[in-house]
Amino acid sequence: MPVSRTKVVIIGAGPAGLVLGHLLHRAGIDCVVLERQSRAHVEQRIRAGVLEHGTVELLTALGLAGRLHREGMVHTGVELLFDGVGHRIPLQELTGRTITVYGQHEVVKDLIALADFPVLFDCGVLKLRSDQMVECAADRVVEGDFVVGCDGFHGVSRPFVASALRVYEREYPFAWLGVLAATAPSAAELIYALSDDGFALHSMRSPTITRLYLQVPPTSSLDDWPDERIWTALHRRLGHEGFTLTEGPILDRSITAMRSFVAAPMRHGRLFLAGDAAHIVPPTGAKGLNLAVNDVRVLAGGLRRFYATGSEDGLDAYSDTCLRRVWRVQHFSWWMTSMLHAAPDADPFARELQRSQLRYVVESEAAAKTLAENYVGPVMPVTESL
Repeated sequence: MPVSRTKVVIIGAGPAGLVLGHLLHRAGIDCVVLERQSRAHVEQRIRAGVLEHGTVELLTALGLAGRLHREGMVHTGVELLFDGVGHRIPLQELTGRTITVYGQHEVVKDLIALADFPVLFDCGVLKLRSDQMVECAADRVVEGDFVVGCDGFHGVSRPFVASALRVYEREYPFAWLGVLAATAPSAAELIYALSDDGFALHSMRSPTITRLYLQVPPTSSLDDWPDERIWTALHRRLGHEGFTLTEGPILDRSITAMRSFVAAPMRHGRLFLAGDAAHIVPPTGAKGLNLAVNDVRVLAGGLRRFYATGSEDGLDAYSDTCLRRVWRVQHFSWWMTSMLHAAPDADPFARELQRSQLRYVVESEAAAKTLAENYVGPVMPVTESL
């Protein structure tokens, strides 16, 4: 079986793996990205669409954000809707930073199109022989100084070191039904809504495509939710004075389980875990892609230092550095989820506590700023990342 060699083997052509590839290529560090799926499959996967300010700055500094700046939608606030009344949280006014709505699959398209390093698709089932060697199904082995698992929650990297991991996990008693609708967004900004029927989110992917979510039981199937039922539920949960929800043909629909998950540590010898391979957050905080980008930003810095000086200090600090951010994001995503979803076992006392928390967030500048700071994300040291 032929063996090819590079410095860094990256498993997974999602945002984490591709951003890492670009960071390493810019630093003159040879790498290859291995992806078991086809390019078309990877570019069409519908995922998140909210980019933190720091993520946009990093992509811009790497020269990867041309289309993002042309087509992405910059938002300066979000709305919290409860008791039939909407309350705007002015993100930019409170933090000086914004978010950008731009689909994850569009980010992936840009990262692939602009890659000047090998991205190998259709590798089939991948297998780790060691923390420095990856075997592809097509009778090919790729060996490197390091292997980075950016292959998601169901990939091969984390199971390879499962016995050495401490796992923290929480399952939530609800799921999200997400739909893409061929209609212009009904509002200029995202609306997070809590109603007696459950949570709903109004979002968007472009000026002509709306992204909408509904809280549903975790046992739900798509057959349970025909178009008419989806639109009826969205009207009930999002309806409030001055707002009209515009319907349109549903282009895509899916049901996503809600979980929090952390596997630690994120380094095992020459193998590093990044993104969803190491952690999952509920989507309420819009953090999954952004957290993955932060992981590889930190890792790229450690690898640059190693190849420049031979020092492993940055690599040794990788897991602890990333996990501090991971747990901050876990807490924020849990908090947003708990505050905005109708728990099936909630009694009247719990429901009133939810509304009290929401009232405090929208009435207190300090509380609103806490939400805003977490939502837009921290300032990334972009110059140190390149």
